[in-house]
Amino acid sequence: MNFFKIKTTWSNSEFIVFKLCVASAYILIGAYFNRFVCQNYRPILILFGISVVWVVSLWLKKMRESQ
Repeated sequence: MNFFKIKTTWSNSEFIVFKLCVASAYILIGAYFNRFVCQNYRPILILFGISVVWVVSLWLKKMRESQ
């Protein structure tokens, strides 16, 4: 059983709660490892930029397929 291939349906309100949970975990981790985040600011920013482009492209692809 592959955990990453399980299909689920989330409503927008449920997904907002999930995103808030993940965002709060990132804030806590960033606050705890403040010196690490400051030292590695550029690689983290590059990773963020790549992941944003990737997620937006996946989202646009999914939106086009559903029409």
